[in-house]
Amino acid sequence: MALGGGTYVTQNKILPGAYINFVSQPRAMATLGERGTVCMALELDWGSTGMICVEAGEFQTEAKSIFGYDYTHEKMKPLRDLFLYAKKALLYRCNSGQKAAATVGSCTIEAKYGGIRGNDIKIIISKNIDNETAFDVKTYLDLKLEDSQTVTKIEDLKENTYVTFRGSGALEANAGIDLTGGSNKEITGGDYADFLEEAEKESFHVLAYAGEDDVTKGLFTAFTKRLRDEEGIKFVTVLFDYTKADFEGVISVTNETEEEKTALVYWTAGAEAGAEVNESVTNKKYDGEYTIKAKYKKSRFIEGIQKGEFLYYEDGEDIRVLRDINTFTSFESSKNSDFSSNRVIRVLDAIANDVARIFSQYYLGKQSNNANGRNLLKAELIQYHEQLEGIEAIEGFVPEDITISQGTEKQDVVVYEKVRPTDAMEKLYMKVEVI
Repeated sequence: MALGGGTYVTQNKILPGAYINFVSQPRAMATLGERGTVCMALELDWGSTGMICVEAGEFQTEAKSIFGYDYTHEKMKPLRDLFLYAKKALLYRCNSGQKAAATVGSCTIEAKYGGIRGNDIKIIISKNIDNETAFDVKTYLDLKLEDSQTVTKIEDLKENTYVTFRGSGALEANAGIDLTGGSNKEITGGDYADFLEEAEKESFHVLAYAGEDDVTKGLFTAFTKRLRDEEGIKFVTVLFDYTKADFEGVISVTNETEEEKTALVYWTAGAEAGAEVNESVTNKKYDGEYTIKAKYKKSRFIEGIQKGEFLYYEDGEDIRVLRDINTFTSFESSKNSDFSSNRVIRVLDAIANDVARIFSQYYLGKQSNNANGRNLLKAELIQYHEQLEGIEAIEGFVPEDITISQGTEKQDVVVYEKVRPTDAMEKLYMKVEVI
């Protein structure tokens, strides 16, 4: 057996042996990032504080353990609308209050989380029929059995999804005791500020606030502008009735629903997050559970579009999105009406986010900033843009649209590109000549 072997950087080995480098043929790593994540602060009756990540599938199967209500419960309606198109949600409970509790003898039972849902928990302790020294301790939520344990003393009790146990010594049988004292915290502006501080650490496509407070809407708008313009973090924010944002990163939902004034924020946020870079939400049918107020005059729709409102209209028995637009209306030569289209913004945001991800993962600190390294990066970006053109997110792309050069410092790379985003058909102008 040869003493030498392995890989090599230069031909300077001393021991005899086979030194073999395995390398792959250069292949572009560029891929389109997946969309579908919404970030929201919610007022809930149950659940942990802080930010949690919930997948659409988890919500369908585990809603009760996460939010205290099963998937079909009326209180889950907003989230059912959200998850019709959102694939994932970063949800922040901002109103966790007092935990419901009860005491049976030396045993203290406390709800796992603060909130009024804890008041719907009942604990029944009874003698075990097979072991006279043991007790059956059963946890009910809405009179449905959720957990059952058989123990001989308090110390043996294990916490479950809904309650924790404290104390020591013997258990005492009871006919059933309800936990009481659970309450929801009253929300303040500071709670939303805390949420945004946590949201800044996360990655998402749509931020949403379904409240009516203009001060809070202003806070969300300022947050969105700062992260988009100063930090380069691209996402859009969905608010209710806030066209004064006048910003391509803010969508203002106008229509109310019969059940809850601002409820359309949930479906809109989910639809915007779930829309791919080559998709528009224009004319998309609303398939949620709310009753939308959409009886407007034609003049009202015209006025709304000019103001940057995200509107729904009646189409027979259906309700559809009028135009997939944001609040930006201050058009100028360097920033025209294209920037009011959410589909165009999705394309531009995808380019910004994906190029940053590609550079960070495959080039930052890994490739030399010489002609060869810059050519590799250019080839990567060309392949990425060809993907965009292949799915009709952009059009007319040619490799010459991208130029790469060294910047002022040896570590700097300067990229310049031209891009032509594609939008959806919205208006038909037709001339018929009768002969």
